[in-house]
Amino acid sequence: MAASAAFSISSPPFVPFTTKIRRPFLLLTPKYPKPVSVRASVSSISIDEKLPVQTKTSNWQWKFKGNSIGIYYEEHEREKCESAKNILMIPTISDVSTVEEWRSVAKDIVQRDGDVNWRATIVDWPGLGYSARPKMDYDTDVMEKFVVDFMNSPESPMSQSGNDDLVIIGGGHAATLALRATQRGLLKPSAIAAVAPTWAGPLPIVFGRDSSMVSRYGMLRGTLRAPGVGWMMYNMLVSNEKSIESQYKSHVYADQTNVTDAIIQSRYELTKQKGSRYVPAAFLTGLLDPVSSREEFLQLFADLEGKLPVMVMSTKGAPKRSKAEMEALRGAKGVSKFVEVEGALLPQEEYPSLVAQELYNFLQETFAKC
Repeated sequence: MAASAAFSISSPPFVPFTTKIRRPFLLLTPKYPKPVSVRASVSSISIDEKLPVQTKTSNWQWKFKGNSIGIYYEEHEREKCESAKNILMIPTISDVSTVEEWRSVAKDIVQRDGDVNWRATIVDWPGLGYSARPKMDYDTDVMEKFVVDFMNSPESPMSQSGNDDLVIIGGGHAATLALRATQRGLLKPSAIAAVAPTWAGPLPIVFGRDSSMVSRYGMLRGTLRAPGVGWMMYNMLVSNEKSIESQYKSHVYADQTNVTDAIIQSRYELTKQKGSRYVPAAFLTGLLDPVSSREEFLQLFADLEGKLPVMVMSTKGAPKRSKAEMEALRGAKGVSKFVEVEGALLPQEEYPSLVAQELYNFLQETFAKC
């Protein structure tokens, strides 16, 4: 985060404060290449190699603890493509998390005509984006349960489309949550791509997790969730255009000139939805952190060594502490491929063509056509 913001982060929250600190931090058979580390290159694919894409939007009813929660998702598939394998794209967790951050990347990959063709599903988290936002006790286990159910439940969109050779692509905390679920045997993807992966929420990464701070986080979380005063605090700290613009320009995007009025207005409208403060309250205070240390973070990858290909996409302009966690994965056990691209915490939204090219390269390198 830039010096004008109070909290440095490892995933893009949108919570400005006044204290000034430094910015911190198929059937297809997967092939397991030796770990490599490369710098990303700009896509060279021509327009003629891209074909029309059909987009379908829908809602899935997630059954959780006696509730039925409407989950928004999109399906992108090339027209007249008889054989295509599946990608599940999961947005970065933040106050303004939305399927829109992956939409351009999904269409780019799907419309390419290669040795292996792909269809992509993008899903919004419960409590974020265009999904329903019920008042629940959101934590890591709830979010993990959602991803597992979305992939594995018999009535889920992913089960109906067939997911024997499914690849998961996630940004920020989403990538780490998918890795954790895979490590625990709850998910069985064929490959995972972690784009600007993070594991620590805004407050814990700066102020730690000792008992006194955990108590303070709980008080803040309770205040944000409370009727009346919760909305007042949320509107003051998060749900206003100036706050969102400041965060985008300080650490979400690498190039301030890429932050447009249209993006800010779109994200601002997301923060005005009923129930929009509940997930951010959990994320800000660390309840959505998949692990609690760098050692645990690295172990997630190490435990998947030889089991499936895993690509990590780091960014050149990430905040200092976020960048350090990404760099710790360069050459790490379990990381099949490490690339670095332009961008900060949302490279898939700021530089979609570049991100799509690197992801497409990974997919083509990893899977051999039958």
